[in-house]
Amino acid sequence: MTNEMKTAPVMPPLGNRRPRWNVWPYVFALPFVLAYAVFQMYPVGYSFFLSLHDWNGVGAKTYIGFKNYADLFTRDPLFYKSLYNTVIMMLMSVPVTIILGVTLAYLTFHLVKGRRFFQTVNFLPYITTPVAIGFIFSFLFDWQTGTVNQLLLKTGLADEGVYWLQGEWTSRMIIALMIIWRNLGYFMAIYLAGMTAIPQDVYEAAKVDGSSGFHTFRTITFPLLRNITVFLVVTSVIGGLQLFDEPKLLYGGWSGSVQVGGPENAALTVIWKFVDDSFISNTRFGYGSAIAYALFMIIIVFSIASYRLTAGKEDRG
Repeated sequence: MTNEMKTAPVMPPLGNRRPRWNVWPYVFALPFVLAYAVFQMYPVGYSFFLSLHDWNGVGAKTYIGFKNYADLFTRDPLFYKSLYNTVIMMLMSVPVTIILGVTLAYLTFHLVKGRRFFQTVNFLPYITTPVAIGFIFSFLFDWQTGTVNQLLLKTGLADEGVYWLQGEWTSRMIIALMIIWRNLGYFMAIYLAGMTAIPQDVYEAAKVDGSSGFHTFRTITFPLLRNITVFLVVTSVIGGLQLFDEPKLLYGGWSGSVQVGGPENAALTVIWKFVDDSFISNTRFGYGSAIAYALFMIIIVFSIASYRLTAGKEDRG
């Protein structure tokens, strides 16, 4: 037997082996990472960079530090008016949508026939384009030819047409109604999915104990849907503070009255002010970036507050 046959390769102990670096997961993830960095992270960082400058989009940028933020919070009353309008319309729409959504979901869940048809009819407004929604509500609440005024006049509930779109609070109510009408089907679908996941043994045990109807809904169904309610409240707060489509389309020409912010700026929202200051009435890109970042911080505060108010003690920690 030769020496080559006697010598066997010595394998290193298992604990001393170095893990082999696999490059392929990073290669496959690289396109998404690059796209996210280019189209998400870079615009976010560049927006903050712009918020520290005075720039109209054409000339040279002038560094002014945090002057845009100081002017926004100390010299711009329209910013506070827009924030007030946004919060008011959010408070007018979110609780009503939550209550109606869970109620419709409960009624739909107990339907024997026609459940799919009822779900489809209620979900259609959610997939309707915002332009169509603005046209529908402008037509409904128009002063001269609006369907609502025509019904009021024919039934004798009003002697003359109501200027729905020119009133400070009526304009906010109409926008809140647009939000409710659009999101109600989505809320109902989410609650209906949650009710479907609840074990039927719970309802059978409650029925044996003599609980039925509203008592079962109040003590069993709604508490078990708490996580869904927290999700809907937090996402509604985030979306509500970014409100733009409904007020802009309502006063964007369909009603025959093109006016930024509506009557007395009662429909002006933070996003609408950001768009107007950046691209329409002015071209103050630095100031618009400051508005966007201020809204970002406000959304964080409101989201945390809404979560802590709606979540249970064990979820809050």
